[in-house]
Amino acid sequence: MNVDWAPLDQELAHWHSAGMVLPIWWRDDDAIEPTPELNRLSELSVALGLPVHIAVIPATATPELATYFATRPHLIPVVHGWVHQNHAPTDQKKAEVGAHRPAPAVLDDIKRGTTRLRELFGLALRPMFVPPWNRIAPEVRDGLPQLGFKILSTATPRKQENAAPGLEQVNTHLDPIHWRDTRSLIPATRLIEQTVQLLKDRREGRADASEPFGLLTHHLVHDEQIWTFTRDFVTRLMAGPIQVWIMPTAEDE
Repeated sequence: MNVDWAPLDQELAHWHSAGMVLPIWWRDDDAIEPTPELNRLSELSVALGLPVHIAVIPATATPELATYFATRPHLIPVVHGWVHQNHAPTDQKKAEVGAHRPAPAVLDDIKRGTTRLRELFGLALRPMFVPPWNRIAPEVRDGLPQLGFKILSTATPRKQENAAPGLEQVNTHLDPIHWRDTRSLIPATRLIEQTVQLLKDRREGRADASEPFGLLTHHLVHDEQIWTFTRDFVTRLMAGPIQVWIMPTAEDE
């Protein structure tokens, strides 16, 4: 893949000159069981030195997945809805935990899912909630702290540090997959331009520079172009003035 990384390298150099440090993290969605694709993700995480927060679907997660994670501490399980089922009408954007059902029923599903993942992963499970399709109703969001969650993760730069009292917002910012078209890689030039603009907005005070910058991937649907871009993109970031962010366990907080 022939990619011009110079704009990203230059932006990271500006961060270095300004004495700024970029917190970064990695989230990958939709795990339910060990697969060759998950194994490839795990190996890439080790090679890059960047742990991956894996959003696990509770209803279908297998005990084998928990066994797989147990010997791979760089794979960090977090809660991904309940069954990853769309409840929105066909003329609306997909959502599992949106406003299409009563909030108490949705929160009951989330509680059930959290209990199941705690049984599978024990203390390794982080108190982070990832809504399927990155969409969540305000009434559901506001109930997450009562279920023990400390962080909500969706997408795009956060507007404020806390999504609700006692609930920090830590989002993802770059998704390399062209979901609405090829389902392959968005043109790398466009992804680099998007990243540079996001980082420039932080550096120049138009966005929250303290929010960890999040890469979002979906290992089960990657083609070779996506795998290659992910590897090269993270390699470039890791060479800059960065600090790796990892969600603490409930005990560490």
